[in-house]
Amino acid sequence: MSLISLNAELRQMLKLTPQLLQSMELLQMNTQELAEYLSQATEENPLLEQEDAADLHAAYEELRQKASWIDGAAAPTFAHEEHPTWERGQLDREAESLAAFLRDQLERLRLPAPLLALCQYMAELVDEDGYLLPADLDGLQELKIPQALIRQALDIMQGLEPAGVCARSLSECLALQLARQENVSPAALDIVSRFLPELGDKRYNRICQELGLSMKEVLTAKEQIASLDPHPGRVFQAAEPPVFVRPDIFVLELDGELRAVLNEYYLPRISINSYYAQLLKESDERETRNYLQQKMQQAKWLLHSLSRRGATLQRCADAILDAQRPFFLGQTQELAPMGLAALSSRLGVHPSTVSRAMRGKYLQCRQGTYPLRYFFSRAIGGLSRQAVKQKLLLLLRDEDPQHPLSDQQLCDLLSVDGMQIARRTIAKYRAELGVGPSSARRQ
Repeated sequence: MSLISLNAELRQMLKLTPQLLQSMELLQMNTQELAEYLSQATEENPLLEQEDAADLHAAYEELRQKASWIDGAAAPTFAHEEHPTWERGQLDREAESLAAFLRDQLERLRLPAPLLALCQYMAELVDEDGYLLPADLDGLQELKIPQALIRQALDIMQGLEPAGVCARSLSECLALQLARQENVSPAALDIVSRFLPELGDKRYNRICQELGLSMKEVLTAKEQIASLDPHPGRVFQAAEPPVFVRPDIFVLELDGELRAVLNEYYLPRISINSYYAQLLKESDERETRNYLQQKMQQAKWLLHSLSRRGATLQRCADAILDAQRPFFLGQTQELAPMGLAALSSRLGVHPSTVSRAMRGKYLQCRQGTYPLRYFFSRAIGGLSRQAVKQKLLLLLRDEDPQHPLSDQQLCDLLSVDGMQIARRTIAKYRAELGVGPSSARRQ
């Protein structure tokens, strides 16, 4: 019996060609990433060259005259210009670590060598908030270090600056800070030691009953505690570099009509180098022709991918403008429901194409600068998610501080306006807006 057989079957398969991969990669780049990519491409491919962008400067300034709010926060920097010079010494000053600051104080205390070594080791264990975790202290005992020496070192570390450093808990951190202040009420020390959860939940009556205090004494202690820093180590964290957002799309009024304009003024203008194109035609050397032919093909792929990227992004921008025209006209702050799937069906492209086009890109209009995904929201109760949040904020703003609205009450008020939304959805949106429950909002 033969084990070899022939079978014929028909299958559809998607093959990702280099051209398709490049188109997908360029589509999901924002303007700043694309500018860096094109600059690198012109360095690697001799058949690509950057043309003079003087006309882009003029076009950009003309656009700014028609809409003065465009990039109004800072002067534009084009692809070929040098980056601005930052203030010298600023990053070095902010990057000093908490551990180095603690070690510097320890070296001036003239401690015995064993105690100094232990304190320096503990300085390295302090986390970014300035705390010593109990697990790290337990590890010192496993190293057979005497408990008395550990307690002595901990007392020294907790006496260093900043106040509250090397605490083992939030309660201890606040107590260490209160101990260094003058005219501190005993009530404040009792509360941070025993009733921090009740203070956070604003259960003042419970604190009054347990400590035998008046409401005025509890509120005075609350003000003292609120002035303390629960994260004393964070002042030593290195500052994160600022993130500069460069809009990819402008929505503005031109000749009395709203239009979506791609921000291509920062991009280098790419073209085929005429010298190398002519050399490709005239060269008799096979190796040279093969090399230039390969680079010419890559250059054509890149230019074609750039053209497709611009066309796709323009279609997406026009669709967003059409769907959210009342918002851009300033007639409302609420957005109309719109999903990626609906937009992709409207444009006749795959949803993944729209998703890539939205990735990391921003739109600037008269109202401000927004991520493109801000304008996409599924319908909830006939409105967009963003519109529901807007109405929720209005209700919370007008509530009585002494009798704040519960999630169920918010749900009932929204239903009066025709929005049937579950209570758990209200709680989720409230948390996303950074608003606490009614018990935390009560004054």
